[in-house]
Amino acid sequence: MNRRPEDQPDALRPLVDLAPVADFLRRTLPFQDLPAAELEQVLAALRISYHVHGSTLLADAPEQGLRILRSGAVDLRDRDNTLLDRLGEGESFHLGGLNAGGDEVRAIVIEDALLYLLPDAAYQRLRQRNRPFDRYFSSQRSRRLRRAARYQPAPNTLLQDLRGCMSTDLLTVTPGDSLQTVARAMTARRVSSALVLEGDRLQGIVTDRDLRTRCVAEALPVSTSIAAVMTPAPETIDADSTLFDATLQMTRRGYHHLPVTEDGRLTGMITSSDLILARQDDPVYLVQHISRQDGAEGIRDLLAGLPQLVLQWHQAGMRAQQVGRILTAITDAVTVRLIQLAEAELGPAPAAWCWTAFGSQGRAEQLLGADQDNGMILADDARPEHAPWFAALAHKVCDGLDLCGYPYCQGEVMATTDSWRQPLAQWRETVRRWTDTPTPAAVMRVSIFFDLRAVYGDAGLCAALQDEMLHRASRNSIFLAALAANALDRRPPLGIFRRFVIERDGEHRDAADLKKRGVMPLTDIVRLHALAHCVTAVNTEERLQTLASERHLTIGDSRNLADALHCIQQQRLQQQCQQVLRGAEPDNFLNPRGLPTMAREQLRDAFTIIDQAQAALRLTYRAGLD
Repeated sequence: MNRRPEDQPDALRPLVDLAPVADFLRRTLPFQDLPAAELEQVLAALRISYHVHGSTLLADAPEQGLRILRSGAVDLRDRDNTLLDRLGEGESFHLGGLNAGGDEVRAIVIEDALLYLLPDAAYQRLRQRNRPFDRYFSSQRSRRLRRAARYQPAPNTLLQDLRGCMSTDLLTVTPGDSLQTVARAMTARRVSSALVLEGDRLQGIVTDRDLRTRCVAEALPVSTSIAAVMTPAPETIDADSTLFDATLQMTRRGYHHLPVTEDGRLTGMITSSDLILARQDDPVYLVQHISRQDGAEGIRDLLAGLPQLVLQWHQAGMRAQQVGRILTAITDAVTVRLIQLAEAELGPAPAAWCWTAFGSQGRAEQLLGADQDNGMILADDARPEHAPWFAALAHKVCDGLDLCGYPYCQGEVMATTDSWRQPLAQWRETVRRWTDTPTPAAVMRVSIFFDLRAVYGDAGLCAALQDEMLHRASRNSIFLAALAANALDRRPPLGIFRRFVIERDGEHRDAADLKKRGVMPLTDIVRLHALAHCVTAVNTEERLQTLASERHLTIGDSRNLADALHCIQQQRLQQQCQQVLRGAEPDNFLNPRGLPTMAREQLRDAFTIIDQAQAALRLTYRAGLD
């Protein structure tokens, strides 16, 4: 019995029930953004076909156009049978476009597939009429990843009201107090002004400048009453005013201090320093204030608002790689200040030494929730009797970091661990041992030590250790192979048909760990290439740029990996900011199904790039792996 044409594989049939097809296209890139009228024309032109496993679609098939996978999966392969891409539900391909350069690309059905075909004439007309639609199909995967997400502008800081910016712990004096009394009070309180009150009525204000110009310069006796030199009846500003109002008033009048009142009663003071502090979304000022703290508690209080600052930076359009560098700079500033405080208490170091950061801090790629990864390199002339000083400092700094919101490393990769606080010669011996006998467990544990950077002290010690690491690693194929095996153990969360692999139960059900399954596999790959070719850069993007400039990676591969890193880090940042908005603790778990379609496809592309880079890694270091 002969089969009807419509029952044959690849037989095209018109669509009958358009409603479910329309719903599908509205969830599929780039059709979801089409105007309703254009979507109706697409629906009218679509044809449907069914293809069994093993079927092949060629560029010279009678019917050409854009094929959209309704279900199933397809491999795209070139003339050498190299896998170019693997497509699943909702993805589309145009064999004519793929073969424009004579590449002989074909599509092989690897899972029974239901395809929609938009005939070539309708497809080309749509591209001509709709620029976003055309741009989508003219972009390569890496170019799609580069499309920046659009952000709502952040509220202008200057429009916040004064209550959140003004000082309320005011120094007040009476008109009869002497210059000496007031000066001593200002010194003790470490403030630059005092308000002169009679009862609860503001009579005047005196500042450091007044004491210099009106008292010291005029050689007034210290017993002179403050009423004689104060600025009487000072201008004030209402507490309901904005920071902009205060800035304008102080700029016009040349004031550095402006009393704030509410219903006629003194409630606070706004100073030029407060105007700067109100700009705490500028990390320069935050770092400056960290450097002035007298204890870990003060630093902790300053950092309490850090998640909100990250949220502001993100809403203002700052990219994840920029946020990562800023957060790392803040971590460095906290570390340096804690070291300075410890040295002030313990006395000068008995020998030269260097505090080093490892992992994400070493790479300057930290986001919220980072823990500690640090160590100390001592000069070789450090003697055994010096060990207690260095141990005491390590504990003070690591304890301070924990208090300030940087948790202890669960793997104890910290300067408090004897193994990670040792003279340079012992570090060299440790590196020799790692590279000569690279057990899988040891490689997994020590790989982050190869992302090291000096934070404080003698940077030459850190440079010497890095030279040793690069020298030994680049010349040891067995060690590089072990690093490659470790990098291949951490796979991106994609299944065989590019479906997301997520947690099925537990606290993070339906979510993927973007750090462990995305960032870490990628940084593992780039670190391996950097070590193999003696690249001294530690930041992942800088490593990729160097690898490309020295032709150890192609420009395309380097850019693809950089784009993938930016995409994943951006989604981590977006997720953490949403958690901050909800009042939740920031983490690295994301449910891909909750993303907009474009973001979800970008993330899928990023994971695919990592998967392909891992496949290339296996080929590059296969000799050592065998």
